[in-house]
Amino acid sequence: MARISKKQAILEMATMLFADQGFIKTSMTEVAKLAGIAGATIFYHYKTKEELFVAVIESVKVGVLEEYCANFTNCSAKYQSGLEMLLAAVSFHLHLADSKKQWFLLLNHHFTHELAGVNPECRRHLTDIYECLVNIFEKALTIGLEDGTVRDLSARKTALIILAMVDGIQQLENNRLYDASALYGEFQVLCRHMIEK
Repeated sequence: MARISKKQAILEMATMLFADQGFIKTSMTEVAKLAGIAGATIFYHYKTKEELFVAVIESVKVGVLEEYCANFTNCSAKYQSGLEMLLAAVSFHLHLADSKKQWFLLLNHHFTHELAGVNPECRRHLTDIYECLVNIFEKALTIGLEDGTVRDLSARKTALIILAMVDGIQQLENNRLYDASALYGEFQVLCRHMIEK
C-alpha cells in the first residue's frame, strides 16, 4: 500500500474536519494532529487556515471533475437518448453525494459561499464545480432535444433547475432533516415527467 504525502494527509484530515465541524471550529493544530504531523509542519504547506480551506475546495473540485469525466466522457455511445443520459446524470449525482458526503457537505457550507464572495480562487473552484454539473445536465438535455426524447425547453435553464432540485434533496440529507434516499425514485420519475416529450 502506497504511503500518502504529508500534504495529502493534511488535505484529507482538513476535508473531514471542515465538512464535519465547519471552518470556525476547525483548528490547524487539530488538522496537524489527525494528519500525524508536527503542529509547525502544517504551516510549511499552508500559511493560513483560509489557504488550507481553499486547497481543500480545489481538491474537492478535482475529485468531482474526475468522477464526472470518468462517467460522462464519450457519453453519446453509452446512452440511447438524451433523456436516458439526463436520468443517469441525476442518478449519478445523487450516488456521488452519498458516497462522497464530505465533499458535498463542504460545498453546501455557508462559509464556503461566504469565502467565495471575497476570495477569487475559492470562487473559481466553486464555479468550476457547478459549471461541470450544469454542463452535464445541459448536454443531456441538448441531445434529448435533438433526438426528440426531450420536449421543447431551454436546455440551460432546465439544467440549472434540475441542479437546484438535486442540490435541495442532497441538503435534506446533509442537514439530517429527512432520509433523502427515500426520495430518489420519485425524483427520477418527476424529472422524467418534467422533460420527456
